[in-house]
Amino acid sequence: MNTDPRTDSLFTRGPLIVLGTVNRDHVVFVDLHPLPGQTILGHSYETGTGGKGSNQAVSAARAGAAVTFVSAVGDDSAGAELLADLAAKGVNVSHVTRVDGQPSGVALITVSADGENSIIVAPGASASLDPALVSGTVADLVEPGSVLLTQLELPLPVVERACLVAHERGARVVLNLSPMQPVAEAVLAACDPLIVNAGEAATLAESRCESVQDAHDVAQALAARCRSVVVTLGGDGAVVADGAPARHFPGETVPVVDTTGAGDSFAGALAAALVAGAGLDDAVRSGIQASALTVQHVGAQPPEDWRP
Repeated sequence: MNTDPRTDSLFTRGPLIVLGTVNRDHVVFVDLHPLPGQTILGHSYETGTGGKGSNQAVSAARAGAAVTFVSAVGDDSAGAELLADLAAKGVNVSHVTRVDGQPSGVALITVSADGENSIIVAPGASASLDPALVSGTVADLVEPGSVLLTQLELPLPVVERACLVAHERGARVVLNLSPMQPVAEAVLAACDPLIVNAGEAATLAESRCESVQDAHDVAQALAARCRSVVVTLGGDGAVVADGAPARHFPGETVPVVDTTGAGDSFAGALAAALVAGAGLDDAVRSGIQASALTVQHVGAQPPEDWRP
């Protein structure tokens, strides 16, 4: 049931625009993550399509949204392969730029025996995106009811300008504040919702966020700076705050194989629900379900037909 009155406004049933990175993931599975200066042996190695933007776009497409992806890849073979893979997964890649003389982005990932990951990203071509050109593309794509979903792996000026332009044009802005860095208060004020994990929430609010109750308090404080906020808590679910009191949505108890991409799956499914007209509470439930599915499979983007 749609319980969010704001979905009766123009924030309904429009196109979903995802702005972010797409990378070639290189994943090594280990017993424990290496310490600085330490060399360890891994068990196995896999490659796949990743990047926060790409992961979120695929999650949203699988949740039923018509997704247009705005990004950049290099003029290398990896770029062509990444675009082909995204298109095969139902993502519109017609607004992904091919950058001459630049490599496509890569992510180096280690996954430990308990499913926790450590990730280093080299953004490659996406680091060269121009804020004016990207914001112009976003402005052209926005229609009544649009949602813009983005993150912070791209250069900050690109993300900030796109968020403000989308907001000015009437789109609903969903910002996943990851990887954490300071953003302008005007950008935060446009977010509906701002998505942060416990660590990011604690940093932004300058307060601890070590329990569900802490998350309630932090979410309520952050809601004064944006239209709405979602604090994700991994297996403990998420806390939501907007004009109403903060509320907790528990996570699903599932076997954890690999946490890579879980937060991205959450954000993509949430945005897909919002653009379809769901209220924020129902959108968060959709995000929790998507992330619970993701952690039961190796890799950031589980196969389309995969089920636990």
